[in-house]
Amino acid sequence: MVEGVHDKLELELRRGVVVLAVLSRLRTLRYGYELRQSLIAAGMPIEEGTLYPLLRRLESQGVLTSEWRGAQGPARRYYVLSAAGRDLLARLTATWHGMTKAMDDILDEERGDDS
Repeated sequence: MVEGVHDKLELELRRGVVVLAVLSRLRTLRYGYELRQSLIAAGMPIEEGTLYPLLRRLESQGVLTSEWRGAQGPARRYYVLSAAGRDLLARLTATWHGMTKAMDDILDEERGDDS
């Protein structure tokens, strides 16, 4: 039972950080497959069925811009942060650092109590 609970909670944690991971990789122009491979290589696996709807949603929210390119080979949709996206990434990054600092402090405190 614990393993099933772990898997479910780990999935929830990943869902909570996937937007930040995607935004951080879109500081430069990337197409979907390239972005997915970049995230996988960094240890953040993401399914296509999660990534592409997320990209469309972020674009509709004005966080990303996209353009079709295809001079050599098939046309691909490339995504990059908009000005609002760069601002959002900076704000979410600051929030992330604050949260991870707090969690490090909490977990270190708990480890100290067990000694």
